[in-house]
Amino acid sequence: MRLIEPLYGHSLEEPKRGKTLTVAPQTRFRLALGTGVLFLGFVCLQFVRPPITNPPVTAEIQAPPEVKAILRNSCYNCHSNETKLAWFDQIAPAYWMVAKDVNTARTHLNFSEIGKLPAAQQKGMLFEAVNQIQMGAMPLPSYRKVHPGAALTPEQLALLRNYLAPAASAAPAKVDIAAPMANKDADEQYAKWITASDAPLQVKPELNGIAFFADYKNWKAISSTDRFDNHTMRQILGNDIAVKAIAENHINPWPDGAAFAKVAWAQEPDAQGAIHTGAFKQVEFMVKDRHKYASTAGWGWARWVGMDLKPYGKNANFANECIGCHNPVRQNDYVYTTPIQGGQ
Repeated sequence: MRLIEPLYGHSLEEPKRGKTLTVAPQTRFRLALGTGVLFLGFVCLQFVRPPITNPPVTAEIQAPPEVKAILRNSCYNCHSNETKLAWFDQIAPAYWMVAKDVNTARTHLNFSEIGKLPAAQQKGMLFEAVNQIQMGAMPLPSYRKVHPGAALTPEQLALLRNYLAPAASAAPAKVDIAAPMANKDADEQYAKWITASDAPLQVKPELNGIAFFADYKNWKAISSTDRFDNHTMRQILGNDIAVKAIAENHINPWPDGAAFAKVAWAQEPDAQGAIHTGAFKQVEFMVKDRHKYASTAGWGWARWVGMDLKPYGKNANFANECIGCHNPVRQNDYVYTTPIQGGQ
C-alpha cells in the first residue's frame, strides 16, 4: 500500500529540511578581528581628551538670585568656571565638541569672572546674551537637543528682560529741575557732533587696522533702533554702495564695499516725556569685503567711543565680540536691522 504524496512533492517519510547557513572559520575570524580593532580604537579615543579645567570662581556676575538661577541652569555649563558634564558628554568624540564649545564660550562670556566689570557693563553683556536667547541661537541648538532642560521658558526670558529694563512704574515720573540744563548741554553736544566734520579730530585707527570713516555723517539714514537695557537710541547710516544695494534688493549677501555706521546716543526725556538725543556714546562700523575680512565672517568691524573717538577694545580680537553678537543673524549676512527701503 502506497502513501499519498503530500503537497510540494515530498513524501511523509522524507520531510523537507531547511538549509543551515554556515560561516567559514576564516570569515568568523576576520569579523571578530574587525570588531576587536574598532573597539580598541574606540577605547584609545577616550584617552585623547582636550582639557576642560574649572578655575576658581573669582568674580561671579552680580545679579538677583532668581536671575542667577536661570543662568546657572541654562548657561553655566559652557559660560562659567563651573562646568558639569553629563555622562554622555564625557564620551569621545562628543567630548571633543564639548571641550571646544566650552573653551570658546568662556572667551566670549564667563559668568565666573564678569563680576570684576562695572555693573553697567555686566548688564550690557547680559543684554547680548538675552538677545541671542531670544533669537534662538543660545543655548546652542545642538546643545539643547541633548540637554532639553537648558532651554528657557517664556517666563524665564521675561524675568531676564525685566531685570535688564525694569517695568515702568505706574506712578508719574518726577521731572528733574536740572533736566532743562541737561537737555541744553545735550543739544550743544549734538550740535558739536553735527559740525565736527568742519574741524575733524585726529582719530586713531581701530586696533584691527580699520581707519575711521570721517565722512560717515554724510551717509544716508537707512534705519534706526534702540537698546532697552541701557536707554540708548541708534541711527544706522549706509554709504552709497549700501544704499544702491538696498534699492536693487541686493542685501543678502551685501556686496563688497557696502558699509554701515551705527551712531548711538543716550535717550534724554524732556519735561513732556518726549525723547531727545542725549550724550553721544559711540559710533561703530561694518564694512563688507569677503576676501579682506574672510577671517571675520566677511565683514570688517570697528568702533570708536566717546566724543574723543577712542578706539574700542584691548586688542584686535575685539572683533570676535562683534561676530558673536551678530551670529544669530548670519542667515541675513550678519546684519540685524532691515533697511527702511528694500526687503530681505
